[in-house]
Amino acid sequence: MGRGALTKASAPPAPPSADLAALARGGRINFLGFLLRLVARLPFLFIAGRIYGAEALGRFAYAVLVVEFAAQLATLGLKRGLAQQLSTTDKDHVCVVADGLLVAAIGSGIAMALLAIFPQAMFPNSEITGLEWMLPVTVFALAWSDISLAALAYRHDVTSTVRARAIVEPWTISIAAFAWSYVSLRDGLIIAYALSMIGALIASVIPLLRSYGLPHGWKPKPGALWRMARRNLPVAAADAVEWGSRRVDIAVLGLFFAPKIVGIYYVAQQVASLPQKLKTSFDPILGPVISRNLVEGNRAAVARQVRQVGFWVIGAQAAVALALGIPGEAVMGLVGAGFVAGTAALGFLLAAEVVAATAAVSESALIYTARHRNMMISLSMIVLEAALAVGLILLMRSWNWPVMWQATGPAIALVLALGFASIVKSRLLSHILGNPVSGWRWPLIWAAAAALAVGQLGILLPEWAELLFGVPAILAAFGAVLWLKGFGPEDRELFKMRKADIEDLQLPEPGESADAPR
Repeated sequence: MGRGALTKASAPPAPPSADLAALARGGRINFLGFLLRLVARLPFLFIAGRIYGAEALGRFAYAVLVVEFAAQLATLGLKRGLAQQLSTTDKDHVCVVADGLLVAAIGSGIAMALLAIFPQAMFPNSEITGLEWMLPVTVFALAWSDISLAALAYRHDVTSTVRARAIVEPWTISIAAFAWSYVSLRDGLIIAYALSMIGALIASVIPLLRSYGLPHGWKPKPGALWRMARRNLPVAAADAVEWGSRRVDIAVLGLFFAPKIVGIYYVAQQVASLPQKLKTSFDPILGPVISRNLVEGNRAAVARQVRQVGFWVIGAQAAVALALGIPGEAVMGLVGAGFVAGTAALGFLLAAEVVAATAAVSESALIYTARHRNMMISLSMIVLEAALAVGLILLMRSWNWPVMWQATGPAIALVLALGFASIVKSRLLSHILGNPVSGWRWPLIWAAAAALAVGQLGILLPEWAELLFGVPAILAAFGAVLWLKGFGPEDRELFKMRKADIEDLQLPEPGESADAPR
């Protein structure tokens, strides 16, 4: 019989473990958030591509790259390290969170000052004549929002993350970008981004205060803060490298190509990053579950959780990658006819997200069990990616390949580098835990074959029908085969949608806590 089968046909199915139920519930809520984020992100890309154009979008993309990198460093790894801080301390949790916010505020202040003094770091290829000075403010907003949401996730409140990241942030940037286009096409995207980050900060801090309250009796202790920052440096480096691995390609492109090419690639990257959000759907709940089991010494449970979530993530990312990649020309054409040239880059970037799933889920445990080795692997990966990206561009340029084919070099490099990281990190974690951690299952191949067959029929349709009917058909074909051939009882727990999951996505009434019992 299949894995998880009962020894007696009459025996009732065993209830899912508390950890599995928590992971599944967090994944369900955040998957709804992913769908909301998808619906909200597409209008922004449409507005940015059709109204502002590829050149303005490329300028915006490079500036945001620098700001988000500064914000990653400013959190000093507490975005993921806070769960371990909270699970291993006797100190009042609200005071630990206050320490984390203070550390992030100090880091943000330093980053904001440097960007204000050297704004050319954000805009290396264009003049600074408008409201670009506002952009560094978003470093503080990003850092504090990340810390606040990490603290809420420790209490299994993933609903606040969905509201901030999937509702407030994307809809604010879309609406603001459209409204500001009537004021300034030069500054509109930058202002919209700043407003969206400020909105996300407000949507993060309010539920934090409702859940934790104010830190009564808290006093900053410089020595303790320094120890917290120093302890989290390996996690901060891993976070920065993981984030950087998705941005090195833009940085390299900015050095070799005009802003227009960067803008086209940026749209492909934004579309391809949608499957990546499926992995982060489990981050808020997976970190606390892993850290608690490690404190209890239950390494077999950690391996089981990594395998389970790994399979869910690989399956979901493969399905979305095929659904967006097969009709790639239609997807890119939705933003604007000039962006269709980025279809090849889109294909490689989508493949990279599938390849990255194993490394990303393994890292969720490695940051607690082998943070320094994980950091070194991540650093090796990003160096490999950068070297391959530059090498491939120069090689294709020497062969006189078309410019947009040259621009796929960084995307190909990303696939290869992430493949290296997935193999090494999963093997390391398996050795540490003494159990296999890979989420790969062979039915994924059959599901992909079914999706490809349906997709080949879908691309014969007109472009509008390709998107309206072809994309859902590809998802349905992949999902049906995987459900029948690859899913066991534990896997189906992810899809047992409950009324509470829907209710949690509703905004709370004034004065009601986001995680109050219903």
